[in-house]
Amino acid sequence: MSGKSIDHAFTAEASHGAASDPTYAGALSFMRRRLTKKVSGSDVTVWGIPFDSAVSNRPGARFGPQALRRASAIFDNDPQYPFGRDLFETLAVVDYGDCLLDYRLPETAHAAIRAQAAAILAETGFLLSLGGDHSITYPLLQAHAERHGRLSLVQFDAHQDTWPVATAADGCARVDHGSFVLQAAADGLIDSATSIQIGIRTHAPRTCGIEIVTGAEIEETTSAEIAARIYERTGGGNVYLTFDIDCLDPAFAPGTGTPVAGGPSSAKMLAVLRHLKNLELVGADVVEVAPAYDHADVTAIAGSAVAMYLLGNLSDRKAG
Repeated sequence: MSGKSIDHAFTAEASHGAASDPTYAGALSFMRRRLTKKVSGSDVTVWGIPFDSAVSNRPGARFGPQALRRASAIFDNDPQYPFGRDLFETLAVVDYGDCLLDYRLPETAHAAIRAQAAAILAETGFLLSLGGDHSITYPLLQAHAERHGRLSLVQFDAHQDTWPVATAADGCARVDHGSFVLQAAADGLIDSATSIQIGIRTHAPRTCGIEIVTGAEIEETTSAEIAARIYERTGGGNVYLTFDIDCLDPAFAPGTGTPVAGGPSSAKMLAVLRHLKNLELVGADVVEVAPAYDHADVTAIAGSAVAMYLLGNLSDRKAG
């Protein structure tokens, strides 16, 4: 047992280096990263946002951050596939824990998320958020746009999320998980002309001028070709990437609020992500994991792999 440790999330003294906790034991954080509210100097801060009060179908994504952290325990101190090394040799990553929200006042959640995200972004290089329902991407885009300017949105999803937004004139001003893209475009947070959605297999009233890669197209297209379309569309600008787990077919991600048949496999979408190493990524999230509907953690495993691939790409870029 020489050189081994346990509860790395608490005992780690630095933000680099692999953990050696047994996969089945130890304090849980995302990929066993050090749990801390002191993120200054970190390359990446992982943050949970346990909010699901803006869903139109099944609730439960508030438990997504817990499930993703639990599933990430399988990424122990072995070299991570397909990167072939410890991602944290060069990349300093910490787990900030979760967003503080008042469950009695769900209408205040987006303002709280935006404010807390902005505070974290002032201290860290990159924010990787774990949801939560897809409405959380709206305040995250607000915080990232404040720092980086208007963004290109790369959205992996079965839904366009461009349904009409209720306004104050309707008696309630709010953005939900099916309307945040429409509002983000209207607010100028994203540039529709350089944004793209991958995996869409539902119809919405508007496209907002965003390029769409449908689920049917994915079946006829290689992962490298999909990635090429993403690069061409974003044109080298700053990108915010959001991955709704329902982009995947329910065979690979049953644990979500609004599953849609006919989607791609986790292998196909992970391959696409691997090709996106050179994307000018400034922020990202993984959302809509709802473990109550999961089986054997397969959805959480897929979601944690998506997050791990994003970290792997960032690590590769830093390593040169």
